[in-house]
Amino acid sequence: MFTRGRVIVFALALALLAALGIGYGMHAAHRTDRALHQGSGAPPAADELDLTGAHGRLLFRDTEPGPGFGFLATVDRGDSTGPRTVGKTPCERVYAAAGTVVCLTTEYGAIPSHHVRILDATLRETRRIDLGAGAPNRARISADGRMASWTVFTSGDSYAANSFATRTSILDVRTGALTATLEDFALRKDGKVYLPVDRNFWGVTFTSDDNAFYATMSPVSTGRTYLVKGDLAQRSMTVVRENVECPSLSPDGTRIAFKKRISSDPVRPWRLYVLDLAGGKETELAETHSVDDQAAWLDDSTLAYALPAPGGTSSDLWTVPADGTGTPELLLHGGFSPAPLP
Repeated sequence: MFTRGRVIVFALALALLAALGIGYGMHAAHRTDRALHQGSGAPPAADELDLTGAHGRLLFRDTEPGPGFGFLATVDRGDSTGPRTVGKTPCERVYAAAGTVVCLTTEYGAIPSHHVRILDATLRETRRIDLGAGAPNRARISADGRMASWTVFTSGDSYAANSFATRTSILDVRTGALTATLEDFALRKDGKVYLPVDRNFWGVTFTSDDNAFYATMSPVSTGRTYLVKGDLAQRSMTVVRENVECPSLSPDGTRIAFKKRISSDPVRPWRLYVLDLAGGKETELAETHSVDDQAAWLDDSTLAYALPAPGGTSSDLWTVPADGTGTPELLLHGGFSPAPLP
């Protein structure tokens, strides 16, 4: 039977173990961070990036080992192997459109903190939202820059004790109206109300009217994923199709690029596809690697996405035709989270 003294000793031992674990984790994170910043990659420029009038460039997270690792950078899309311009803004995930930037950040410490930052074209912060313990995962901006969305991995959902859980939010940048979670929306499948308690949403992509959107929905217990179409004004969603993850709507609004689960192999579970919304035809793309990303449309015929770089400490950006032809091509070494600046 535990005495009061034994309980105190046990509690102190647990506290010591926790402190040691945190200390080791911080040391390891600092060591990794220091190593990634000691490469030969481009350093941050003296001035912050200015996206005003930056047409024809690509915004991305710099992942070249060096002093600019983790910061936003741009490069000429017509010469993506040429010099990049690295700024002073760190982001884990980024997207931009029409002078609005959504930047998901992590500040490391004993307990990491995560935020979403809304920035203007000069990368000046216009709004910051605390994400709590939610680790950054996906981010998108509507084509006119009005609507922003982000997805984070979360903890604390009892139904997800042995799996992951996500939380997806939508912000109207113009009015400030925040939809904290899509889990509050009404959901229908096959004409019936469908509200599994363990439903997760991630990977929003907006249509041109700033009201309709697409996203992924998955009940944790089933392991299935669905493409849903949402209506912000009605706070409702409808299941459109099964086995669709991380949708990305084409600029012309006719197709959705997505990752499709093709295997139970944890190393190569997904393949990039494009869905024609009018006819329902799926086209398998030429990229044979498993892509765990929400692909970005560079234009109506080309997709960009990240793949791990050799060595596992960085990532590269690749492109592939959206019609299933051609072959994948390297866009640039040391990049992640691409966002074209038209």
